[in-house]
Amino acid sequence: MTSGPVLVVGVDPAKLLDWDPEPVLAAIARGRDRFEELGIEADYCLVALDENAEETIVDALTRKDYVCVVIGGGIRTHEPLLELFEKVVNRVRQYASGAAIAFNSSPEDCADAALRWLR
Repeated sequence: MTSGPVLVVGVDPAKLLDWDPEPVLAAIARGRDRFEELGIEADYCLVALDENAEETIVDALTRKDYVCVVIGGGIRTHEPLLELFEKVVNRVRQYASGAAIAFNSSPEDCADAALRWLR
């Protein structure tokens, strides 16, 4: 099995206004723990929407040769972020063309999403 590295791209819950990020941050921590349990190297790129998210993602994509990029639901499922989602997919294709693209269903199952492509 290929063991990584994997990049997880998502919205930084601590940078969103007017809501409690703690439940999502706790779920992200559990998701990181799952990667560790499986012995899979994983990096996280959590972006602030009011900053240059696309540039931050490109910087992360070019740091390593990722085997898989998991795109989180915060970017993927929130309709106002459709354009950002398209940009993320196209930047993965451009800067990590050999990487599989996976989608999680929660911050906790990022490793399981990656595993579908690492086997």
